[in-house]
Amino acid sequence: MAKWLSKNKKLILMILFTLGALLIWRFGTKITVPLFSANNLSSSDTSQLFGFLDIFTGGALSQFSILALGISPYITSSIVMELLKMDIIPQFKEWSEEGEEGRAKLSQWTRYIALLLAFVQSITVIVGVGHSSSALYFDPTINMNAFTYLYMALVMTAGTAFVMWLADQITMHGIGNGGSMIIVAGIVAELPAMFVSLWNQFINIDERTAWTIIQFIIICVMFIAIIVAVVWFEGIHRHIPIQYANKPSAYKLIGKQDSPFQIKLNSASVIPVIFASTILSIPLTVINFVGVEDASWWNIIFSTNKPIGFVIYILLIFVFSFFYSFLQIDPDKVADNLKKQNAYIPGYKPGEETADFISRVLFKVTLLGATYLAILASLPIIITWIFGLGSTVSVGGTSIMIVVGVAVETAKQIKQESEKQEVHGFL
Repeated sequence: MAKWLSKNKKLILMILFTLGALLIWRFGTKITVPLFSANNLSSSDTSQLFGFLDIFTGGALSQFSILALGISPYITSSIVMELLKMDIIPQFKEWSEEGEEGRAKLSQWTRYIALLLAFVQSITVIVGVGHSSSALYFDPTINMNAFTYLYMALVMTAGTAFVMWLADQITMHGIGNGGSMIIVAGIVAELPAMFVSLWNQFINIDERTAWTIIQFIIICVMFIAIIVAVVWFEGIHRHIPIQYANKPSAYKLIGKQDSPFQIKLNSASVIPVIFASTILSIPLTVINFVGVEDASWWNIIFSTNKPIGFVIYILLIFVFSFFYSFLQIDPDKVADNLKKQNAYIPGYKPGEETADFISRVLFKVTLLGATYLAILASLPIIITWIFGLGSTVSVGGTSIMIVVGVAVETAKQIKQESEKQEVHGFL
């Protein structure tokens, strides 16, 4: 054990750095935005208002922490940049083709847009809370005006800037991708509260019966089954064989070199669910903030707990799955790159025929992936309908998918780093 520790000293320091950074982030989520009164935070129902989006902040959004927006503005900004690079802003497209220097410029602009989005979102949340009937309220000793609103929004925007910086530090000096690690930390931080809520709802009650105990066991088993299913589905890939034409090299490696082109079952990851949830949550959030007297029709249309809203939610997941998958894997660009590398797919001519084949395969794989993602996203809603779970039990399939995906990638990085240390020690 001591020998392993001495060989992997750098790896251990990286893990400790990551844990320390996440601990600092967790402390920050407990600091309330200035001028908010935190007396009634524990009894606030704001978690129901923000719902799915609150999961990724570890409850910081419903607590109106200085880190309430977390890394989400940066994620949104990254998606916006992907769209802007599609010939919408020619300069961005040029930078994307300039290598490392161009990527650095795009990364800088992504951060600028993220801070702008964070400021707009902060203003929206703060002004909305000021006009809502939430249990949260401003400090009654403070005269609220435009300057105080601006001050609070700047504090929340600064919190987002700090989270982005912390994520960069984790990526550079720690283990895993910093942004992903922070999101996972937020999800995992909510797990104890979820299981406590389940225990109190089914076990720790005066009317406890054999049926309530069975329900509790069924729900726990279902969560375990979802984890196993996600691990299996996330490892599924569609392999497309690639062959390289014979050509002499400096090392006389003459012959065919085969390597498959892989298309992941769920190429879009959890992005479609985030998009769909955000779009559906915006109208309801505005209505709750404005205080519409009769919002029943709006709830029927935009609430995922209602049949119509649920159907719209699933359709949006399918639409965004196809959109983002084809954005991530551009068949024309893949075919063009293969042609430049003097590579081809057996049975298909380089160029347009190859692009058409990749498009057909990507469509079929995305159809299966979108179905898998829709089922995963709908499971928490269906389970809530069946068992009547409370609003605090909100960690579902998509959250588990994020945790599993990040855990797998982090485990791979730890293994690679450990092997690197062993090779270095051997040399």
